[in-house]
Amino acid sequence: MKRKDVKKIVRERYGRVAKEESSCCSSAACCAGGDVKGQLSASIGYSEDELKSLPKGANLGLGCGNPTAFASLKKGEIVMDLGSGAGIDCFLAAKKVGPSGRVIGVDMTAEMLEKAKENARKGGYKNVEFRLGEIENLPAADGSVDVIISNCVINLSPDKKQVFKEAFRVLKPGGRIMVSDLVILKSLPEPVKKSVEMYVGCVAGALLKKDYLDAIRKAGFEKIDVMDESLYPMEFIISERDTLKQLRIPEKDLTALAQSVASVKVRGYKLK
Repeated sequence: MKRKDVKKIVRERYGRVAKEESSCCSSAACCAGGDVKGQLSASIGYSEDELKSLPKGANLGLGCGNPTAFASLKKGEIVMDLGSGAGIDCFLAAKKVGPSGRVIGVDMTAEMLEKAKENARKGGYKNVEFRLGEIENLPAADGSVDVIISNCVINLSPDKKQVFKEAFRVLKPGGRIMVSDLVILKSLPEPVKKSVEMYVGCVAGALLKKDYLDAIRKAGFEKIDVMDESLYPMEFIISERDTLKQLRIPEKDLTALAQSVASVKVRGYKLK
């Protein structure tokens, strides 16, 4: 797929997600209500108190981790969330940085931004703003942000190297990046790589773990550390095996595929 086609498909799919309040990356959330979304979110690192504190509609079950749990956010810091969706991580970050801090959510999907802004109004968040933009070309000045967070979004970009370069650009010297994302541990079958459904499902576009970390390093980040890593359950990625059956993936390869996708929490620093 061409890069412009990838972005168009992702934008359209997540626009529908915002309207339908369902998830592309989490099968159980696709047709389920808030309880299931809450269960899914709890399983990837969100506490019960965190989930209860959110405005209704902020949690769409889209993540693969909880970046704010590892970001060590401090009062007064400026945080930018890449691919902020309906605002779940922005709102959690806002509580941590306090009234003297600020959180900026960036998303390329107008429907998501509209939903996030509505959630911010409902929750009374005065230190959160949302900007329309692509994560490969962030709407922010050089050296203007203390912390970059992102949750299961960079894997959807057709130019991940550029995303990390942009993150490095907007960070202040001494700033840090803390992302939760999906990576692959070994090469995927060709039919999976070429599948639109598997791309939007956060799998086909994911990089090998080594390449993902290399992209962060080459952008200029130092002291890069994988804070946590676990296999990501395939049932969170695809609703049934129908997609894989359509791709004619042999049954014997499904187990191997399930062992190929991992959720990682990665931190890096812009030291100068």
